[in-house]
Amino acid sequence: MLEHVRRLLDSVRALEELYPGRHFTLDGHLVGSIGEALAAELYGLTLLPSSSKCHDATCPEGREVQVKLTQRNSVALYEEPKYLLVLRLSEDGTVREVYNGPGSAAWSVAGRRQKNGQRAISVSKLRALAKAVAPQLRIEPVVSANWFVDENSAPLNA
Repeated sequence: MLEHVRRLLDSVRALEELYPGRHFTLDGHLVGSIGEALAAELYGLTLLPSSSKCHDATCPEGREVQVKLTQRNSVALYEEPKYLLVLRLSEDGTVREVYNGPGSAAWSVAGRRQKNGQRAISVSKLRALAKAVAPQLRIEPVVSANWFVDENSAPLNA
């Protein structure tokens, strides 16, 4: 087991070298930073400094974007983002876009604020909301990647 932990720590160091200022620590930052890095590569986002309030990046058109990556069935929001990009990481290593649209739509149907200040929204609700996002409001991927799966089509080729 320790061998696997050491490999994971080696991967953390490598990711932190690739994305200076991002923390890939195993205590909770890892999934968020992985999501931000994946979104930056796939959508051409410019990452904001780590732990910026509400938004994680800006898209090529200048919109501020909050990025969420999950392996579960929901994500949590602390406040209403201007724009929201939610990705889901599968156990096989593929990434699926769950939601790509205005943050107000997701915020308006998110659950009540919990004691920790978060409002949860399910992946299924986000998928339903995504169907109503006009194409011109979406952030389009700037690269094709064999690890990315569009919810409505086959995997993109590398």
